[in-house]
Amino acid sequence: MALEVRRQEHETTQSLLRRFSRRIQQSGIMVRARQVRYSERPKSKGARKRAALRKQELKKEYGRLEKLGETKE
Repeated sequence: MALEVRRQEHETTQSLLRRFSRRIQQSGIMVRARQVRYSERPKSKGARKRAALRKQELKKEYGRLEKLGETKE
């Protein structure tokens, strides 16, 4: 989708940019661009399982260190 904004007669650069920004916001181009930019691929079942196990291990280790008073603040 192409968006074009032409400068009107006696229009300042600031008002042209403001008008362009408003058109971009209304068209939804920025929303779609952010969705594409920050989208993440879904993790596989094995990767999710490994991550969950690692989190449990770290939690256990942190609890052990906390009991010994060796945690960093």
